Amino acid sequence: MKLTGKKVLLTGAGGFVGSHLVEVLAQKGAKVEAFVHYNSRNDWGMLEWVDKKVLDQVEVVSGDIRDSDCVRKITKDQDIVFHLAALIGIPYSYVNPLDVADTNIQGTLNLLLAAKELGIEKFIHTSTSEVYGTAQKIPMDENHPVNPQSPYAATKASADQLALSFYYTYQLPVGIIRPFNIYGSRQSARSVIPSIIMQVLTKDEIKIGSLTTTRDLTYVTDSVKGFIQFAECDKIAGEVVNLGSENEISVKNIIEIVEKNVNKKVKIVQEDKRKRPEKSEVQKLVSNSDKAKKLFGWKPETGIDQGIQKTITWIKDNFDFFKKEIYNI
Repeated sequence: MKLTGKKVLLTGAGGFVGSHLVEVLAQKGAKVEAFVHYNSRNDWGMLEWVDKKVLDQVEVVSGDIRDSDCVRKITKDQDIVFHLAALIGIPYSYVNPLDVADTNIQGTLNLLLAAKELGIEKFIHTSTSEVYGTAQKIPMDENHPVNPQSPYAATKASADQLALSFYYTYQLPVGIIRPFNIYGSRQSARSVIPSIIMQVLTKDEIKIGSLTTTRDLTYVTDSVKGFIQFAECDKIAGEVVNLGSENEISVKNIIEIVEKNVNKKVKIVQEDKRKRPEKSEVQKLVSNSDKAKKLFGWKPETGIDQGIQKTITWIKDNFDFFKKEIYNI
C-alpha cells in the first residue's frame, strides 16, 4: 500500500514524533488530518516547528482523544490511522496515574471503536519498549515477556492488548509499532537527552537520576521512516514490530558524548527526585529489530554521535523553547 493520495488521520500530531511523522506523510502526498490536544491558546505543540509550506497541506484539528464523539468525527472518511496520542511521561504517571490511564487506555479504545465502525483500511498503533520492563534476555525480540514496571508502561501494555483484541475479534487490520527510545529535534526537556544537553550547555554541574541504566536509542527520522515503511507493508495485520538500533548505551555514556560534542566537562550530581522507584526503574533495554528488517527492510542510519550532535544543534537554535530552570516530569 502506498500512502500517496490516502486519507490519513494521525493522533498525537502535536507531539515530538507525531510532528515529524506529519511532515513526512505530507511530503509523500498523503491527505493528512493532524489531531492535536485542544487548548485555549490554539497551540499546535511541535507542529509549530513544521515548515508552513508543509503545514498548508495538512488539516489540523483540535480535540481530546478521551471524547468518543470527537474521535468518531475525526475518524470518519479516513483510510489509515496512525495512533500516537498518549501521555508519555513516566514520572508524571507516578503522580497522576488516572489521567494517564484515561488517555492511554480509554483514548485508544475510543479510536479502535471508531475505526471498527467506519471500516478503516489500516490502523497503526504505537506501543513502547517500556512494556517489556527490564530485559530478561538480550537482545529483546517481540516474544520477550511483557512486564510493565510503571503506571505509564502498564497503560501502554493495556492499550496494546486492546488493539490486538480488535484484530482477533473484529479483524480490524491493526499493526503495532514498538519503538525503543526515540530522540532528536523537538523533543521536550522531560526526556533524558534534551535534559542532559540543556544542563551541559548552561551549567557547570548537571543533576541526573540513575547513571547506570541503559537504553537503545534511535534518532527520530529513522523511527519515522520505520512508521512509514510499516504502514506501506502489506503484512502488518496482527503484527507487533520492534524499532530499535540494537545498540546499548548508559546514561553516563550519553553525558560523555554530549560533553565531547560541546567541548565541556561538567560535575555530575545524582539527585533523589530524579531517581525512579527502585522496582519501577527499567534497568536495561536493547532491541532485536530483525522482524522489521525482514518485513519491510527497515534499519536505522543515524549513529548516536551524529544524532546527538543534530539534537544539540537544534536545541541551541531553539533555546527559548525550554524552561531551563525546572525539572520537567
